[in-house]
Amino acid sequence: MSKYKPLWKYLKMYGQDVYVLSYADIKDILGFDLDHAFLNYEKEAKDFGYEVGKISLKNKTVTFRKI
Repeated sequence: MSKYKPLWKYLKMYGQDVYVLSYADIKDILGFDLDHAFLNYEKEAKDFGYEVGKISLKNKTVTFRKI
């Protein structure tokens, strides 16, 4: 099981078209800080109907879009 599965389930459960989650929001969902490994796992979001959009290092946010 992917360590990011709780995040993908969260996105699917609420079903919004677009999410902009802060790194802190993601930490609350996952229980750990977002790290560079996320880039290797972001493709898993498609299995839950989402894609990873913009990752803003400046604003510390990640945008997810429903596909």
